[in-house]
Amino acid sequence: QVHLVESGGGLVQPGGSLRLSCAASGSIFSLNAMGWYRQAPGKQRELVARFTIGGTTNYADSVKGRFTISREYTKNTVALQMNSLKPEDTAVYYCRLTQSTTTYWGQGTQVTVSA
Repeated sequence: QVHLVESGGGLVQPGGSLRLSCAASGSIFSLNAMGWYRQAPGKQRELVARFTIGGTTNYADSVKGRFTISREYTKNTVALQMNSLKPEDTAVYYCRLTQSTTTYWGQGTQVTVSA
């Protein structure tokens, strides 16, 4: 079993920055994929940014150039630096880890971008 804990959400003004962190614990394989997804009210959950099992990164087009994902493999953590935030970035952000055929989700952290 794997447990994911996110932190760092909150309320920020448009143009501001936030940094989200996710720590994974439990039975973690050496090969896994970790990343961030988000779900806005009334919308489907979508990819924000992720590390693939091979170590490459993928970003949603809407966040390219503004968000940066980073990972510390030895600590099983992944972070998301979010700059130039927009109101449309408002959502619950979820950390996700996939290993073998199993996917785990964190409980989510709210990010609200509003003046």
